[in-house]
Amino acid sequence: MPGRSRVVVAPGGLRREPLQRLLFGCVYGTVLASVLAAALGHNGGAPDPGYDAVWVLLAALAAATAHGYAHAIAHRTHLAGPATAGTLWSMLTEWPIVAACVPTVAALLGARAGWWSENDAIEFALVLNTVALFGWGYWAARAAGRGRPEACRAGAVDMLFGLFIVAANVLSK
Repeated sequence: MPGRSRVVVAPGGLRREPLQRLLFGCVYGTVLASVLAAALGHNGGAPDPGYDAVWVLLAALAAATAHGYAHAIAHRTHLAGPATAGTLWSMLTEWPIVAACVPTVAALLGARAGWWSENDAIEFALVLNTVALFGWGYWAARAAGRGRPEACRAGAVDMLFGLFIVAANVLSK
């Protein structure tokens, strides 16, 4: 069937849907990076975009690991046998959460290198992430076999997450 991704059985018997997990992780990671960048930019101390970049990356790694572990634990309740390989596999398949944070981390490291200010890096990351959220929603809808108008609506709904974060960032200044 067009637009459907196949189900893959990973080590330990865990099921995973590659495209769905990729898109989920990218949306989740993009929102996570945006919220953290906006919050860390308002920490009240001297600007330190390197510190912010490290925390965005650490939070993404922690979220990806915890999310993968939660999936493994949920699947363990109905699978027999050791879950060690399956648990590790489940945690590793959450890499899209971390990958989605890379543009934000790169923008903050650019500020650390002196290419622009921390505020400019955060604003750039928030705009880029908002556009990316539209793209993730659009791609997910198209992959599900939806037409372009429906895909644009899905992208617009995803983009609302980014716009909400941008608005909160502006209002908190």
